[in-house]
Amino acid sequence: MKNILKLRWPTRNGFPPLWCLIALGLTIGMSFFFAPAAEISAVRLLSSFPRMIEFCGKIIVVPDWSYLPDLGGKMLETMEMTFLATSIAVGISLPLSILAAKNTSPHPCVFHATRSLLSFMRALPELVWALVFVSAVGLGPLPGVMALAFVTVGFMAKFFAEAIEVVDPKPVEGVAAHGAGWLHIRTFAHLPQAWPDFISTVMYILDHNLRAATVLGLVGAGGIGYDMIMSMRLFDYNRLILIALSIYVVVTLLDRASDVFRKRVT
Repeated sequence: MKNILKLRWPTRNGFPPLWCLIALGLTIGMSFFFAPAAEISAVRLLSSFPRMIEFCGKIIVVPDWSYLPDLGGKMLETMEMTFLATSIAVGISLPLSILAAKNTSPHPCVFHATRSLLSFMRALPELVWALVFVSAVGLGPLPGVMALAFVTVGFMAKFFAEAIEVVDPKPVEGVAAHGAGWLHIRTFAHLPQAWPDFISTVMYILDHNLRAATVLGLVGAGGIGYDMIMSMRLFDYNRLILIALSIYVVVTLLDRASDVFRKRVT
């Protein structure tokens, strides 16, 4: 009973504050208001469960082990696209993030121009940019890498800039007091404090780009994506389950690597 009483809100009467109740009421009200526009209904959701269970039953089949050699090659190509695009994006995003952060940008005009550029780069999804680059350079992994790198710069530079903006100003003042220049202050005071967030962002972007690269196969941009799309269209679940498992394993390994790298950097 005492433990239950300790779970009360930290207010005088122990009830949620008024602003919290208003926010909850507005959220619920807006959900009910916009649900018909999205064709969401309880009857439709409940009736979908039997079909979902039936589909899951079809997917759980004996894998086509003869497909493993081709799967390894395609998955390796997808990982190469992912790492190459992310590496290119990191190299471009670091200088752009310094220009896009309020506390490191040399001038407000540079700050707003850089932020506008980054918004433009991430305005459209990778699939659209892949279509543009496929029309320019043809089919294959190259347009996939270009599309991933282009969109990734828009997101990564924004995340980097936000990490730089929240660094502790005291070390920055200490470095500046020793007569350091503009570039030295950014290099030895701002960036070291933001490295843990940088590592987390890069590993998350790797995770995202791996999944995005599989979709780019839809427009002929290379990787495992084409095989996945064809397996879904042909209801070839024996291959589809292998593709899904391979993507899951790689994403899980990236997640574990992210934890290790972040702890060491911190």
